[in-house]
Amino acid sequence: MVDTVTLPASYQARGMDAKTLKALRQFVDQRLFALREDRYSWWQHWAELARYILPRRYRWLVTTNQQARGQEINQYIIDSTGTVAARVLSAGMMSGNTSPTRQWFNLRVEGYGSDETHPVNVWLSEVRDRMMRVFQESNFYNSAAIVYQDLAVFGTAPMLIHENFENVIHCTNPCAGEYYVANNDKMQVGVFYREFTQTVAQLIEWFGEENVSELVLRMWNQGGAEVQKEILIAHAIEPNRGNPKVIPEKFSYREVYWERDSTEQEKFLSIRGYHEEPFACPRWDISGNDAYGRSPGMEALGDIKQLQMETKRKAQIIDKIANPPMKADAELQNKPSSTLPGAVTYLVKKDGVGFAPVYENYRPPVQELMLDIQDVRERIRGSFFNDLFLMFQQLEAEPRSATAVDARREEKMIMLGPVLERLQTEFHDKVIDRVFAIMSRGKLLPDPPQEIENKPIQVEYQSMLAAAQKAVETAGIERMYQVVGNMVGVNPDIRHKPNWEYSLEKYSALLGNDPRLLVDNDTFKELVEGDRKQQQQAGAIAGAQGAADTAKTLSETDVGGGINAIQAMLGTGQEGGV
Repeated sequence: MVDTVTLPASYQARGMDAKTLKALRQFVDQRLFALREDRYSWWQHWAELARYILPRRYRWLVTTNQQARGQEINQYIIDSTGTVAARVLSAGMMSGNTSPTRQWFNLRVEGYGSDETHPVNVWLSEVRDRMMRVFQESNFYNSAAIVYQDLAVFGTAPMLIHENFENVIHCTNPCAGEYYVANNDKMQVGVFYREFTQTVAQLIEWFGEENVSELVLRMWNQGGAEVQKEILIAHAIEPNRGNPKVIPEKFSYREVYWERDSTEQEKFLSIRGYHEEPFACPRWDISGNDAYGRSPGMEALGDIKQLQMETKRKAQIIDKIANPPMKADAELQNKPSSTLPGAVTYLVKKDGVGFAPVYENYRPPVQELMLDIQDVRERIRGSFFNDLFLMFQQLEAEPRSATAVDARREEKMIMLGPVLERLQTEFHDKVIDRVFAIMSRGKLLPDPPQEIENKPIQVEYQSMLAAAQKAVETAGIERMYQVVGNMVGVNPDIRHKPNWEYSLEKYSALLGNDPRLLVDNDTFKELVEGDRKQQQQAGAIAGAQGAADTAKTLSETDVGGGINAIQAMLGTGQEGGV
């Protein structure tokens, strides 16, 4: 199932000299530096988003052996409305696009869409089912959930998709602050770099002793605490073109791992080639030639900051009301006084203030502040589309019929239409292409029919939006046949006008049903012909039985003169008859 070429430590054995490897190291180091500069403004913006919404999905600096990773890092979050709203959006996007509990895509080949029972469509259905099984048994859905979360907050969400012997694929989600990306000529992400840390033990297990630097190997041989120390790793995936040429041209992409701070310029942990892009990097929305996306979190950031400030002020006001600052006469200085329940403070009050709250006649506008806080919360939820994904909680008093559910789903997904289209292009298409290619090379798919050799396979998505669009077509078919049923009572010949077989196949296809639910056309014709023959035989038997019954009745009917009806009809019972 391996679809890559991996160069071992003995590079010279493959005809790769140290000069070529040093040129490659210089290339990737310089490109990493340039990408880091391009990302600087986004990096700062992500820090604000992480600080107020999602602290655990961001790395300010990728450094080794950090001892404070588990410390509290959400000191800026007093009111968690923004975090919860982002979670609701990501969960809604997950269930609406790539739900683990429903079929979310179909495969089609042009020219075979009308006959659901054709062997080509049956083969495509089997391929889809096997791919769905791979998604279920791998960590794809866990990674997809993180993709939608990162999209909601940061606007950019890369996912690495590598082949895996046990589960076919294994997905990885680099967090914001670790990765760098650049666009290709189609304005999609085509270059991916990142920096991350691995322990010495992890590097040895992953790349082997022969591929690590002398420093790492020495730490591994020393053992003990040394094997748990971290090393900074750099990682690059980019199109396999241009110099230096280190991968055969048959591979479209190359992947390079190296120890970023290693002084061994010709030493790489791994150099690999891929037939297709081994990652997907969807963006929520983009502007111009920006490689990084914009997100609902960016739109809501100002409201989220305002909410934290107002919540803090509300808490201060409540604290002052419950435990107010006190004022007292100068004579009470250095004399016992207390605000504890049941305590007594003795004082002599003549014309002085005695012992009383500083804000004796002032009542802060807590109610007005609460109303404004609620308004800010609603704006935040609106920025994250929560009003769409939590529609049922907002409409508890209304009936929830199946028709109402479908209508609400259509409304919800149509409002997210542009985002869904981008997701299909930058995420779903690439995931399906990658998994299909890995399974095909690994002989995990059934042999295709010969008639579709070299024909492209198209993907039809069964997301809420696609299902809503197809539901309009199924409703049209239903309405047409309702009209036909009404017209048959007036003109029976109208029943011959519809194409009944095609209509049923089309209706089943729009519903996304398994093509095997319907028999193929040849079997259908055989069954129909068999029914007709049985009806003809039954009619002939019934006719013969009817004739026999009639003859028996006539033979038993006395018409007088000692003859029965048959004799009378034939003239055999009359005198002189034949």
